[in-house]
Amino acid sequence: MNIKPNKIDKIVVKVTRGIAIVVLCGLGLWGISLIRTMLRYQQTNDAQVEEYVNPINAKVGGYIKKICFIENQQVNEGDTLLVIDNSEYRVQQDEAGAALENAKSQTGILEANISTLKSNATIGLSQIDAARAKMVRQQQEFYRYQNLLKEESTTQQHFDNVKTALDIAISEYQAVVNTYKAALSKIKDVEAQKVSVLAEIKRRQYVLNRNKLELGYTVITAPYRGKVGKKVIQEGQLVEAGQTMTFIINEEGGKWIVANFKETQIGKFKAGQKAMVTVDAFPDKEFNGEIESVSPATGSRYSLLPPDNATGNFVKIIQRIPIRIKLTDERSKIAMLSAGMNANVSIKKENHE
Repeated sequence: MNIKPNKIDKIVVKVTRGIAIVVLCGLGLWGISLIRTMLRYQQTNDAQVEEYVNPINAKVGGYIKKICFIENQQVNEGDTLLVIDNSEYRVQQDEAGAALENAKSQTGILEANISTLKSNATIGLSQIDAARAKMVRQQQEFYRYQNLLKEESTTQQHFDNVKTALDIAISEYQAVVNTYKAALSKIKDVEAQKVSVLAEIKRRQYVLNRNKLELGYTVITAPYRGKVGKKVIQEGQLVEAGQTMTFIINEEGGKWIVANFKETQIGKFKAGQKAMVTVDAFPDKEFNGEIESVSPATGSRYSLLPPDNATGNFVKIIQRIPIRIKLTDERSKIAMLSAGMNANVSIKKENHE
């Protein structure tokens, strides 16, 4: 049976019209759904998964002796990540220990000297007492012979001998007093030296403690349980204090979403408001969350050089406010996410709860 061309055209037109109607209906339904969603939710695709990614930095410099991890490896708190050659730090510790022992030995010598000087000072006191007694006797003898000489009961020679003996006794007394004072002064000097040496011991102990710390810092360990990220060093490489060795992701710190909403969207946002999250890596999965906090400033204000609208030509640009969203799903589900993944966030408006 042959079909005329005009009938074929009519059939094509009808089919095309039907397809168009179906497509238009589908687009209409999609549009209605989109409009309803836009009316019910505030949405943004300017969002990322975040978690604590911390750098592991060297506390001391040196050549890397051994690397004990590979990229993306699971590690536990205290696991050794790498070892820096500690030969130089061991030598410094030995030198500091020897200097400390030397200072301590000087303290022992000074204490012995102080003990000897105090013993000598005690003896000096006895000598002073004896010299004073002798001087008093000679003074009494001098006064007696002085009276006898006035009475012409003795000779001038005898009086002169007594006077000479008194002068000698006075000189001897003054000598032992001066010796005693010198001993006391020496004791003070040695005690001052001891104080100085004790201060030096403290300083040497501090140096030794610091050397021990630096020696310990040559072994770099994981600060907590997590996964080691990118490795930026190699064995044999010379590193400096403060240089980044690798990165570690804290698995115990949790994950969250930072969504940057336009300032025109956040008017009624508040902590605890429910959120729905999808990520580009798993478009068929939805993650539940809630607003944890709203940033007190726009994202641009945290930049190194924040914009200054008071200078030059002004172009008004809608700013974005970072919103921190806490994920409320089970840990096993949240574990699927990785830091830096792009996310899409929808937050239901309050009047559509």
